[in-house]
Amino acid sequence: MPPRGVQQHKKIADYLRGLIKDESIKAGDFLPSEAELCEKFNSSRGPVRQAIASLRAEGLVSSGRGRRSVVLGSFTAENFDAICSITNWLSGRGYNVGQKTLWTARRPAPKEAASYLRISEDEQVVFVHRIRSIDGEPVAIERMYFPLHVGKHILDFDADSGSIHNHLMAQGVEFDNAHRELTLTCASEEDAAALSCEPGTPLWRIHIELSDHAGRPVEYTTNLLRADRMKVGITNVRGTTSPLEVILTD
Repeated sequence: MPPRGVQQHKKIADYLRGLIKDESIKAGDFLPSEAELCEKFNSSRGPVRQAIASLRAEGLVSSGRGRRSVVLGSFTAENFDAICSITNWLSGRGYNVGQKTLWTARRPAPKEAASYLRISEDEQVVFVHRIRSIDGEPVAIERMYFPLHVGKHILDFDADSGSIHNHLMAQGVEFDNAHRELTLTCASEEDAAALSCEPGTPLWRIHIELSDHAGRPVEYTTNLLRADRMKVGITNVRGTTSPLEVILTD
């Protein structure tokens, strides 16, 4: 069982995020004081300070610097599950997410997927190709590649029924580390037809690499989204770090 302080830290942080999200406390307002939060949650100051530090790292509140922290805005920082899964990402933002599965099959691994999964290109993987939608409107193309020891769990799964990741976790598959990379590309004729846009339309191309706690690769995925349907933002407070890496390519 997790230590009591950790449970309190998460509970307090979620409470404060809720206040900010529903604008019970707005940008420019002070957070409740440490004393008020200690009394409300019957807590010591340690978990309260941990909770506020987590909000500061997400860019939700100011650094305080000896005084009460101020709300900077209502931003939704992505958690691990949202990075891994389109279903969790969009449903967590209130969208009605759907999917149409075009393929679920074994096939030889393409070059990029084989390289990450540490297998040869002629080795079989389980490939899933889906069109993701919001309220019936296509928003993303999803191409997922799983090594056989993972993919075997979805060969008889109805991929139109919901989240593949939630199904795999229920089967005991562990997702512990995620790397995501965003680049721009142009829609091919096939992808343009799937996303109801013109060939050559700018698309965000999102590579996702997932591994377990031991660093063993469990998934390689490429998602394509229309550039006019997605924007990327980051909020940061001085003295904190961000997992975002911005680089120039040759």
